[in-house]
Amino acid sequence: YWWAEGGDMTPEEFGLHAAREVARAIDEAGPENVAAFIGEPIQGAGGVIIPPSTYWPEVQKICRERNVLIVSDEVICGFGRTGEWFGCQYMGVEPDLITFAKGVTSGYFPLGGVIVGARVAEGFIEHGGEFNHGFTYSGHPGGCAAALANLRIMHEEKLVARVKSEIGPYLQARWLKLAEHPLVGEARMIGLIGALELTPDKARRARFAQEEGTVGLLCRDFSFREGLVMRAVRDSMILAPPFTLSFAEADELIATAHRVLDLTYAELQARDWLKAA
Repeated sequence: YWWAEGGDMTPEEFGLHAAREVARAIDEAGPENVAAFIGEPIQGAGGVIIPPSTYWPEVQKICRERNVLIVSDEVICGFGRTGEWFGCQYMGVEPDLITFAKGVTSGYFPLGGVIVGARVAEGFIEHGGEFNHGFTYSGHPGGCAAALANLRIMHEEKLVARVKSEIGPYLQARWLKLAEHPLVGEARMIGLIGALELTPDKARRARFAQEEGTVGLLCRDFSFREGLVMRAVRDSMILAPPFTLSFAEADELIATAHRVLDLTYAELQARDWLKAA
């Protein structure tokens, strides 16, 4: 989380630092005692925290050197959100297992699963015997039918390619310009998932003096009132619009977000809350 924790390091330096903390934790526990490293390519519900480009390649190198499995949590990034089918592909990582959920049905029906790579599968096939694991609703035909229909539509309408090459870059270019607003310390977005960091002091990447999350909730309330669904995580505003977003809707989204920032900034001025912690 470079914006909040990177200090004087560049994003690239911080990415390596954070990855080496993974190595330190594994070595402290003993690699023989660590089965796997589990991580989201982009931390979603935690605030759309996009790791520096140096982070995931270094984590992969560290895990391979120590014979630790890599599990890519693709509940949010999976099935096109980043412009690739899976977030690990965007980050250039080859995990041993992939966990997935809502994206496979676009949320129309509950379904989750695990994709098992050859390295793990071979262990079960050659040495594992029976694998007695399941739930009452495992393989539910309703969920699987919804997933197949959803994936067919995504392929036929080339929605992932659209996120990568059309609507994604269009929205990103406009979203990143929101960083010019006096209230925004950082604007970030990959594919169709993004965040705005709100701050009283851009240069210091400072937090507000108010209790963490107070300004975020204020901004969220303005956003809902203006008809834009942005979620507040701490004092960050996050969103993940649908892959079918039109160019006109993207323009409306950006205009509304700018209006919400203006309203929030004016309210903070009126309350004398534009003070750093």
